[in-house]
Amino acid sequence: MLSLGKMSRNDNRSFDESAATQLSNYSDKDKDDERSDSTTYIPGTEPIATPGDKSDVIGEPANKVVSANDVSLVPDGGLRAWLQVLGGFFLFFNSWGIVNTFGVFQTYYETELLSTTSASSISWIGSLQAFLLMFIGAMTGPVYDAGYFRALIISGALLTSFGMMMVSLCHEFWQVLLAQGFVVGAGCGMLFVPSVAILSTYFSRHLALAMGLAASGSSLGGVIYPIMFHKLQPMIGFGWTTRVLGFMMFGTLLISIAVMKVRVLPQRKRKVLDLAAFKYAPYSIFIAGSFLSFVGLYTPFFYVQLYDISKNITAASLVFYLLPILNAASIFGRIIPNFFADKIGPFNVFIPCGFIAGLLCVCLIPINSTGSLVVFCLLYGFFSGTFVSLPPAVLVGLCKNRAMIGTHMGMAFACTSIGLLIGTPIAGAINDASGFNAIWIFGGVLTMGGSLILLLARLLKTNWAIVVRC
Repeated sequence: MLSLGKMSRNDNRSFDESAATQLSNYSDKDKDDERSDSTTYIPGTEPIATPGDKSDVIGEPANKVVSANDVSLVPDGGLRAWLQVLGGFFLFFNSWGIVNTFGVFQTYYETELLSTTSASSISWIGSLQAFLLMFIGAMTGPVYDAGYFRALIISGALLTSFGMMMVSLCHEFWQVLLAQGFVVGAGCGMLFVPSVAILSTYFSRHLALAMGLAASGSSLGGVIYPIMFHKLQPMIGFGWTTRVLGFMMFGTLLISIAVMKVRVLPQRKRKVLDLAAFKYAPYSIFIAGSFLSFVGLYTPFFYVQLYDISKNITAASLVFYLLPILNAASIFGRIIPNFFADKIGPFNVFIPCGFIAGLLCVCLIPINSTGSLVVFCLLYGFFSGTFVSLPPAVLVGLCKNRAMIGTHMGMAFACTSIGLLIGTPIAGAINDASGFNAIWIFGGVLTMGGSLILLLARLLKTNWAIVVRC
């Protein structure tokens, strides 16, 4: 036994000396190549080991370099991974959920607070909010890549809740535009990209489902916040109602701040723009299709309640529940399609859902009964829900370098945000000039047209193959 121990120690010394010799012979080029790896290990951020995880292998170094491009190292499950989904859920709840709520504010402003202001002007508040949500993603993408994830979500939590509370003090259009449009919109923008970019580092095979579960938070926010506003406003007034919303936003965002944690980060700081990405045709055409779709997509969200009031289709007690019904249906529209997206590919699910949503918008024209309007809200909410939950999964597939996901998503969202900015104000101007039937045609045709352009992007990505997972 002693001789064996002595031999083992001698072997260890021999191995150490050999390893040291090899390390000392590294060329400068080898060292530079090693430093150029796109990602690095972050102490304390390794994924929790779960049965079947590669991190559970005995003898694996504790400080192993983790690459964002190595899909085999993605946990794809485990407690910490699903906590990121929970945190992402509340980021969506207070970003897209707030955007989806604006329809109830649009109705209140037109009938009460800003009754002397045109519908088109009021809609600029909501469209600016949605625009900043996606446009600021162009800046937060590289900021996220640089390692400031927590700074982004903390800043976003403070801005969104502060902006909503400042709305309680507003009496003029410009005041509401500043507080709800600019401040809340900027805060939402800081929350959105981190909510989707971090999930791609924890999930691979189940990425679409994870994003769908997180994105369902936007639908639930679009259900809870309008109902809270409708119930509280007559009892405690507009001022305290918006303050209560602000407190709830901050409280739920604290959950995200507490549970979310970065697993891997790029080693190098990213540029705000990666213009080379636009040379990849499927990526550029996808952005063009998304832009066109978003110009028309939110028309029913902003105007379906006003349409009901003007046509006296439903009882007064039901009017303010149309938007929550629409958003409630989109909860399933963010989860069920994403489940199938993991099976057949996100592109293959996103395109038909988008086309059906556009077709449904046109079908609003002949609706004149309570039942048919409620069914429309259910169906439109379901199929339009994919526009929030599936684009991030599609973009992951269009990004050749996973370490650049944050930047590429930010670029795509910045371009698409212009469609959100101009869409509903244009619809409002069309409504003032030509009536509701014209805006349903406007929204439906643009959404269907955008979906056809998305189909072209999908065909280019698969080299015109039809029956293939994409």
